[in-house]
Amino acid sequence: MHVLVYSSRPHDREVLEPALVAAGHQISHTEATLDELNLALAQGCDAICTFVNDELDAARLQRLADMRVRLILQRAAGIDNIDLDAARRSGIAVAHAPAYSPHAVAEHAVALLLSLNRHVHIAWQRVQQGNFLLDGLLGFDLHGKTAGIVGMGRIGQCFARIMLGFGCRVLAFDPGIPEDARMPGVEYDTLDAIWHASDILSLHCPLLPATRHLVDARLLTQSRPHALLINTSRGAVVDTRAILDALGAGRLGGYAADVYESERNVFFHDCSGKELGDALLCDLIRHPNVLVTPHQAFFTREALQGIARAMVDSLAHWAAGTPGTGFVTARP
Repeated sequence: MHVLVYSSRPHDREVLEPALVAAGHQISHTEATLDELNLALAQGCDAICTFVNDELDAARLQRLADMRVRLILQRAAGIDNIDLDAARRSGIAVAHAPAYSPHAVAEHAVALLLSLNRHVHIAWQRVQQGNFLLDGLLGFDLHGKTAGIVGMGRIGQCFARIMLGFGCRVLAFDPGIPEDARMPGVEYDTLDAIWHASDILSLHCPLLPATRHLVDARLLTQSRPHALLINTSRGAVVDTRAILDALGAGRLGGYAADVYESERNVFFHDCSGKELGDALLCDLIRHPNVLVTPHQAFFTREALQGIARAMVDSLAHWAAGTPGTGFVTARP
């Protein structure tokens, strides 16, 4: 099959391309994010391979279908950028990478937590300037604290195991998990209950209509004043303005995020020396109790290899006409 890779970066050429070529597929790349102008690049391709900032709405999906594109390979777990109902109507199947490396994202969440709690990012900047004072760098022991987790899928479970290893009490909220499938050693409760009780809060839920702005001004009134909130899920799971307001009012101790609700035109781009054109993002990254990374939680060698395997597997199932675990819509 001929596959066009949108939003392609050097690591896609280094890891994804060899895997697909070895499986007998023809690969083309474009660094451009999928939009109205470069949608026509998919002409003559059987499938396209997309990433989280490639927006696939109903109109674009119909245009792809008109060009006889029949398969979308999303090289990520999240698929909130794709209108799945429109894909079904257009006769386009969608596959993603549901479990490439939950450890990668969970470990990055822990890295954000440790850096935010112990002010590592601030200390590093100070040392570069010759400032070795400890003022303003006070953190707290994770041991003995309570960690609340929103979303207990593969990534949430990995994060829970790490927190248990630190000696934390672990609470979780995930209404989609039946009682007999709950993780041992973890206490399950309501969202408000875990929010009120936790020193550490980590988000690991997908972006759905029910989870958009799940963390809002009301919920943040339940936070402990010293609580640290970590977001490696999706930017729109939180109301960013409400986060900044809570930080300013002393209702939240700190916020670390690998994602942002309006990241599409900023993340994965070099914006050095340019105006970001997003006042809210500027306020966020300049806040002293905020740490932002550029959507890199997935970015490990093992994760990239897992994503490549998932893409090859989905292409094989497509060619054979058999169901595959990566498909989120039925094969037409």
